[in-house]
Amino acid sequence: MEIYLIRHTKVAVEQGVCYGQKDVDLAESYPVELEALKEKLKGIEFDQIFTSPLNRAKKLATDIFGDKVQEEKRLMELNFGDWEGKVWDEIKDPLFPAWMEDFVNKKCSNGESFVMLRDRVLEFWNEVKAKDCERIAIFSHGGVMRTINAIDKNIKLEDSFNEPTPEFGEVVIIKA
Repeated sequence: MEIYLIRHTKVAVEQGVCYGQKDVDLAESYPVELEALKEKLKGIEFDQIFTSPLNRAKKLATDIFGDKVQEEKRLMELNFGDWEGKVWDEIKDPLFPAWMEDFVNKKCSNGESFVMLRDRVLEFWNEVKAKDCERIAIFSHGGVMRTINAIDKNIKLEDSFNEPTPEFGEVVIIKA
């Protein structure tokens, strides 16, 4: 089976802003990025197509594949809780320093830890790998793609940040 991991395109968010599960607008470059992805995926038949329900992934998936797309909550980006929409350098939460020291295991204020993200993504990933399909597309986010890469390559979560971050609009193919 081939699993196509597709990261959403660029977003209209200033650099340095924490946006995790916050629904944000797509960048003005979206139409050009959309056409580039359509071209990359042209002629490829998918048995199933999943997307995060967050607009930046869902819009891309549905603009390419229409009503064939299935929403999947477990594909949402890390929930940064109270920090969503704030500039990283301006977060004044007393939990922030401890989280920065161990974001793999520590939760954000009213949010998730990286382990929590991994657990929900792993549950979904195991279900996908058990399917009798030739090709599956997954539209999601950098954190989810990083997590799937760590699971697939059996990399520790804390070491997964040594791997390259998927670019906006990048397609990564995994053979499962």
